[in-house]
Amino acid sequence: MQIRRVSGSAEFPRLVEIWRSAVDATHDFLRRDDVVELQSQLETNYLPRAEVFVAEIDGVPMGFAGINDTNLEMLFVHADVLYQGIGTALLEFVVQNYGVRFVDVNEQNEQARQFYLSRGFAVISRSPVDGQGRPYPILHMEKTGN
Repeated sequence: MQIRRVSGSAEFPRLVEIWRSAVDATHDFLRRDDVVELQSQLETNYLPRAEVFVAEIDGVPMGFAGINDTNLEMLFVHADVLYQGIGTALLEFVVQNYGVRFVDVNEQNEQARQFYLSRGFAVISRSPVDGQGRPYPILHMEKTGN
């Protein structure tokens, strides 16, 4: 596996594929309409506003992380390769190389919550709705220790 910076917006369609695969596999709490709306904004609103890194296997992007300053804005791994260490490798990469300390997680996404807790993050606060005002509570987490 190799982790590298995204070279430009030409790579965004593959990242959207990864995102959709991951969301379909892990975000069963999201309403279908919300998934469609979020997906439509990935290439134009979310990906361009983050510094994005991809994890490749044999030259094919299979996961990505987007950061903004010390915030992990997104971390998604293609459903075909979930639980194979790609998410951990991406998280460690941005923590070690870019000082990422914060992440927001959907409270209903138990897998993600446990993932971050087991990697040294702790819940520091909670918002009752997501950033768009939807009824998906957000847990604000901070990296503790090393």
